[in-house]
Amino acid sequence: MRPSTALFQPAAPRALPPPFFAALDLGTNNCRLLVGTPVRDGFRVVESFSRVVRLGEGLAATGTLSEAAMERTLAALSACAERLERRPLRRFAAVATEACRRASNGPAFLLRAAVETGLKPRVISPREEAELAMESCAPLLGPQDRRAILFDIGGGSTEIAWVRAGPRPELIGYLSIPCGVVTLSEGQDCFSLRGFSAVVEEITERLATFDRLHCIGQEIRAGGVRLIGTSGTVTTLAGVAMALPRYSRHRVDGQRIDTADADAALQELFALGRAGLAAHPCVGPERADFVLPGCAVYAAIRRLWPVQEVTVADRGLREGMLLRMMRDHAGRGDGTRARA
Repeated sequence: MRPSTALFQPAAPRALPPPFFAALDLGTNNCRLLVGTPVRDGFRVVESFSRVVRLGEGLAATGTLSEAAMERTLAALSACAERLERRPLRRFAAVATEACRRASNGPAFLLRAAVETGLKPRVISPREEAELAMESCAPLLGPQDRRAILFDIGGGSTEIAWVRAGPRPELIGYLSIPCGVVTLSEGQDCFSLRGFSAVVEEITERLATFDRLHCIGQEIRAGGVRLIGTSGTVTTLAGVAMALPRYSRHRVDGQRIDTADADAALQELFALGRAGLAAHPCVGPERADFVLPGCAVYAAIRRLWPVQEVTVADRGLREGMLLRMMRDHAGRGDGTRARA
């Protein structure tokens, strides 16, 4: 009797697990982590983490990161490190932005973070911030777009990117101004009409030279210029304009909102006051102090560059970092895990 060969059949090959990539963005107000795996049209989000840390609290007045702010941030970074340890990452990148650029003790804090959490965020320049934001928002450009104004209202600064649209969007110019929702909330009373208007005037003046340098107003009159906003300010305006019962990234990201509707949403938020903002489902108590300063920056951008609609992007540095890492990995075929 011949033995059955079934026992000797080679086992069916097991499907390889999908490669995981992770990106961490340590900003002036938030610490954010995103883990994704590549798919045909970009990536699929596996895990997302965001915590308000207010790292830049008091920075404008003292020039340093406070001990309380650093402790909050270290706790968030530790939470990120724990999540990262649970996944076999192909590559990981971490960046730090305005607060760590400006603070005199920023380098010392990042060394402390490396020792206590194992994570080593790299301080990036405003230009790289603009490039990463452009990379993440490029899919929102349409075939009819010639140019794009991309703005990111952060915690410690606001970045403006002037982009030549096309199959491979190109950064023509960029501007970073040291005005963000945290710094403005500490120095201006945006809950009063006078304080709000003062911020709008200040931001408009700061942007005017950039506008003249690149003839942006003339380009807008010629047509084909898209306005894209990526920040909590713009996503909040969109949530209010769409009358969402609660904020939904899936419903907001990529939406094109008529600027008249965004203006009406801004007026609605301004009328709520601090208590009303804290109770609003698209804002909440953690962000109540920061929404109106961001709205003032948006109002200045809207005044200077009067387009008919704003494209809302609930994406930014993390998404740009993931796309870069995945493209680099696919091009090099490098299976090693990158260090933080």
